[in-house]
Amino acid sequence: MTKTNVLLPLALAATGLAATPALAQENWAGMDRDTLRGQVQQRYDAALAATLDPAYFNANDPRYIWASEAKAQCGIALGYLKSNTRDEVSLSKCWMAYDRMMQVPQPRVVPAPEPTPAPVCNRELPGLIFFEFDSATPGSDATEIVQYVTQNAAACNWRSFNVVGHTDTSGSNAYNLGLSQRRADAVAGLMSAQGISQSAISTSAKGEEEPRVPTADGVRELQNRRVEILVNN
Repeated sequence: MTKTNVLLPLALAATGLAATPALAQENWAGMDRDTLRGQVQQRYDAALAATLDPAYFNANDPRYIWASEAKAQCGIALGYLKSNTRDEVSLSKCWMAYDRMMQVPQPRVVPAPEPTPAPVCNRELPGLIFFEFDSATPGSDATEIVQYVTQNAAACNWRSFNVVGHTDTSGSNAYNLGLSQRRADAVAGLMSAQGISQSAISTSAKGEEEPRVPTADGVRELQNRRVEILVNN
């Protein structure tokens, strides 16, 4: 079996086409033998030229496959016509392969990339991180929050930050002041690890003096155990 005879069924399967005698009969049934032979000869010559054209065989162009098949099938049909025989199968395949060879492949349309969403520049409070009771270890969502701040700093023109630690009212004022500072230092360390220059980060501690949710003394309140990342400039 020739190379083109192997490739044709694959190409036909890919396109959903089938070579049937009806194709040739529809177009050439009424032609006399000499006219038909001339039509087939023209297709054979064109297919032969295409198989020798570097623009076809040096590129990933399916027309080269169809040109090869048209050359083979039109050559077979010519052989039959020279012996005064109309072979409907080879005529049909000649017509079909030549028709496919002449169809210019449509360029593949590459979808445009999705536009990059504009950053959300929450200048008042770009980062808010909560802590467990009596802990200076940032919560599981702290890394994501810090990434948001660091990744949008340039686009939002955030050049320096104040990282402010807070506690709830459970515990003494002196203890809570130190705890809030440790919390601020922990978040500042995360920001530095994510690429924010240490010189652009200042920290401060408020202890229990500025609760997010006012409570009586000694009350454990998650909303108050927090670090706020503020933009200085």
